[in-house]
Amino acid sequence: MSKYKCVIFDCDGVLIDSEPIAIGVLVEMANYLGANMDFERSMVALKGKSFQYCSNYISKRIKKPMPIHFEQDYRINTFESFRKNIQPIKGISNVLKNINLPFCVASSGPENKIRLNLDLTGLLPFFEAHIFSCYAIQKWKPEPDVFLWAAETMGYEPEDCLVVEDSLSGVRAAKAGGFDVFGYTEHDYNSELNNEATKTFSSMDKLLKML
Repeated sequence: MSKYKCVIFDCDGVLIDSEPIAIGVLVEMANYLGANMDFERSMVALKGKSFQYCSNYISKRIKKPMPIHFEQDYRINTFESFRKNIQPIKGISNVLKNINLPFCVASSGPENKIRLNLDLTGLLPFFEAHIFSCYAIQKWKPEPDVFLWAAETMGYEPEDCLVVEDSLSGVRAAKAGGFDVFGYTEHDYNSELNNEATKTFSSMDKLLKML
């Protein structure tokens, strides 16, 4: 029997393989502005970060304010790329079909992005009524607010919940809120999660047994 009563999944990089797509678009747009960013280094630097963090990061590199329509154009470009290229994380569908606990998703992305990508990958029916976006409360990881909001809405205390994350900022947000957090490390390029997460796992087929 699991010690947990509820599981809170991050979205990007845990449910859907969207981060390489999103950061690829961001790098291309930033480099058009003269940022001279490398994709691999950007994956490490920007993974799991809020859009505002990424925008500030680019602004410092180009040494001027960001164009006023940059976020709007970024959303348009990423949504188009998501529709062409998005895939679920390998093995996550089996996890969601067989998990015997209530679960939800808590993400730094806007809700329309979360819904689009879950719909494109066939995962939306699992989460239809249980989607929590940082944009709704204007608080972003590594602050714990989105996880606390999700737990309270689901009807559980933090100590009753497990968070599943793939980014350092997400792991730290969960810990700050008093949650246990399992770090998904398949794309943990710098092995950042091993010393931070409660436990780590490298493939989704291991998660059900860990629960």
